[in-house]
Amino acid sequence: MDITDLSASALSVAIHERRISCREVMQAYLERIQWVNPRFNAIVNLQNPADLLQQADDRDVMLARGESMGWMHGMPQAIKDLSNTAGVRTTLGSPLMRDFVPATDSLMVRRMKAAGCIVIGKTNVPEFGLGSHTFNTVFGPTRNAFDPALSAGGSSGGAAVALAQRLLPVADGSDFMGSLRNPAAWNNVFGLRPSQGRVPMLPAQDVWISQLGTEGPMARNVQDLAQLLAIQAGFDPQAPLSIADDGQRFLGSLHMEATNVARARIGWLGDLGGHLPMEAGILEVCEQALQRLAGLGCRVEPAALGMEPSRIWEGWLVWRKLLVASRIAPFLLKADNRRHIKPEALWEHDQAQGVTGAQFMSASTTRTAFYLRMLALFERYDYLALPVAQVWPFDVDARWPQQINGVPMDTYHRWMEVVIYATFAGLPCISVPAGFNADGLPMGLQLIGRPQADFALLQLAHAYEQVAQDVLQRAPIQQAR
Repeated sequence: MDITDLSASALSVAIHERRISCREVMQAYLERIQWVNPRFNAIVNLQNPADLLQQADDRDVMLARGESMGWMHGMPQAIKDLSNTAGVRTTLGSPLMRDFVPATDSLMVRRMKAAGCIVIGKTNVPEFGLGSHTFNTVFGPTRNAFDPALSAGGSSGGAAVALAQRLLPVADGSDFMGSLRNPAAWNNVFGLRPSQGRVPMLPAQDVWISQLGTEGPMARNVQDLAQLLAIQAGFDPQAPLSIADDGQRFLGSLHMEATNVARARIGWLGDLGGHLPMEAGILEVCEQALQRLAGLGCRVEPAALGMEPSRIWEGWLVWRKLLVASRIAPFLLKADNRRHIKPEALWEHDQAQGVTGAQFMSASTTRTAFYLRMLALFERYDYLALPVAQVWPFDVDARWPQQINGVPMDTYHRWMEVVIYATFAGLPCISVPAGFNADGLPMGLQLIGRPQADFALLQLAHAYEQVAQDVLQRAPIQQAR
């Protein structure tokens, strides 16, 4: 087995037992990136290989002295290009940020570095992370691991493809509107949106209202996902709404007793009673995934949201427009910058102008009512399930799906409406690989957990993983330049 085929957990053990040197690991990953990445464009701004090998040598010297930095000691890690990396360009996929080099790391990057990872570059994103399709004018598009002619999803598209193509052992990402889940689904890996506040996002312009986006882990298996979450998670006083639990709680056994699996109740929300247009085959693939859980003894039954989805969407739009506009506004202080910003970002900004405080409070009231409705559903169910996307991966040269089954999409992100429910309620949600369509394209299933029940969600996903090996072992296309 090649080094790059090892799981991150197995790789960590091999490094610490000194069966594989950190230099050998770095060399293996750099060689694979050189061979594969030009076709898929998942990793961008790759750092100098000689410098990276020297850092790997330094990690080996530490091990020879009996010193380890942690689980990620010597692991190559490319950081999502929305998160600051000291001394390494952070572009946000925007030509306005093409040459920006942060002086300090984001909190998540500091935590991963403290655990021993070596930052080798960045993973590609859409401009400003907007839209579940990874393309920008700085680096170009990232291509789907299973069909390079198609979208990788986004905004953590580069991260998902790097994982699927064995360019990284694990990956970090972030999720505002499905950005850890959609690309995971479309590249047949796992993506976890943690509970709101589980992984604090710092630095931040605002730490009180901006409570929709979160960073989190992606991995090829649930054990690696939990290990990375343990490193990323934990309270920080600069993020006063962050969860106080120590991330070490995620290092416990993921094994769920058979009796507990059999007691698990899963509410299948499907297409919300026909509200969400879905391309053919998506519901069926997700229902097959649910049958795997039913085979373990889980009770799966149809569920109804119990609140008008259009009301939730309208409330969501107000929150999203205001929060996204606050990120775009600083770039528009210089009027000439408008021509360098993609239309979707300008739409978000311009739509937010004129929104009143009363309208925002009304949207917040809607969000509160929705959260309480989700709590009511969790009185009956332990988990809720939805597809991860409403369409299969689409043409990499398209900006976004204009319609689904003849239903026009009235915004550039309406085709991803299915992912807003976990986000709007601040609930933990994992995308697990569900299966493939006749064209060999992957889809994922969202499993949503109770408030702050991230570990229970990981346990259910781990149980699912054991009976979904036929899906998980399906390899992506292998293509070089």
